[in-house]
Amino acid sequence: MATVTLKGNEIHTKGSLPSNGSQAPAFTLIKSDLSSASLSDYSGKKVVLNIFPSVDTGTCAQSVRQFNEEAAELDDTIVLCISKDLPFAQARFCGAEGIDNVEMLSDFRDGSFGDAYQLTFTDGPLQSLLSRSVVVIDENGKVIYSEQVSETVDEPNYKAALEALADA
Repeated sequence: MATVTLKGNEIHTKGSLPSNGSQAPAFTLIKSDLSSASLSDYSGKKVVLNIFPSVDTGTCAQSVRQFNEEAAELDDTIVLCISKDLPFAQARFCGAEGIDNVEMLSDFRDGSFGDAYQLTFTDGPLQSLLSRSVVVIDENGKVIYSEQVSETVDEPNYKAALEALADA
């Protein structure tokens, strides 16, 4: 179990993120057209997982905007923005914001992504949502960077995640 905070109050997740050097856990998530996307679909590319509780909060929305801006300049890299928001809400947000350099994916159907990455909140007001985190995976499926944001209302360390990509 990992402990983070929400506005200073402790909340917990199922466990810890995959460690650097480990094989990224497989997953299947739902796209905006309700089709499935799996980690294997991105084989041969570097993958940034931008994970957050809900795109309908300011910090989560900002992380999508920031990674959308950064992703435009990345070669052979895909940024996947993952939450339990319904795909319709994710698509609405991207349409309204002009977001087109990232792919939105939802774990709403069965929560298996949150289980595989140990990011599902187990208590507190965000129980069953995903903890704000970033995981960077190289083209061979190995984790090269991970961050679980210790204070949920804070943004992730974009610079460190992008530097991990540059070093890969």
